[in-house]
Amino acid sequence: MMKKQLEKLLENSKSYYYNYPVAAILECNDGKLFYGVNVETSSPQAGICAERCAIYSAIANGYNKEDFKSIHLMAKSDKEITPCFICRQTLVDYCNKDLEIICYFNNKTSIKKVEELCVYGFTSEDLI
Repeated sequence: MMKKQLEKLLENSKSYYYNYPVAAILECNDGKLFYGVNVETSSPQAGICAERCAIYSAIANGYNKEDFKSIHLMAKSDKEITPCFICRQTLVDYCNKDLEIICYFNNKTSIKKVEELCVYGFTSEDLI
């Protein structure tokens, strides 16, 4: 089910500059889904990745890390997709360590947890 939704969601990506469409669906424990796509601009830092788009949408709607069950990712690529390092920081800051990151690629599925993908994450505990 998620794979089909991600394939459809990829059509909404605005990836005019790098031609790398990405879609994300954040699944909450109550069954609510939050959708995200990457939106690029001519200034790379001004855009947003699909993962952060979905997570920030959930937060804007009153959800928090205890509510998040998993995040599903897909790109128009035959290679395995993983979140970029900016998105990994968002995962560390706003998701539980055991949140599943489910990546769909080339008719395969890869599942990792935040703590596996972000082994040495910088957290609020690192701040003085």
